[in-house]
Amino acid sequence: MELDPAHLSSLSSALADLTDRITKLADGYQATPREDVAADLYEVERHLQAADRRLRTLVTKLDG
Repeated sequence: MELDPAHLSSLSSALADLTDRITKLADGYQATPREDVAADLYEVERHLQAADRRLRTLVTKLDG
């Protein structure tokens, strides 16, 4: 199976959108009795950002 940079780029965009949604959820739990939920969601956010960076690096590598 051949890797398609356009498909990977599309997945990267989806990850960025998902990351934004997670961040908004986490922000909603800040300064509430459930700040533990915010902390967990921010951890998920960091992992999604790392995955997105990795995908973008791969896309650049495939395009170059």
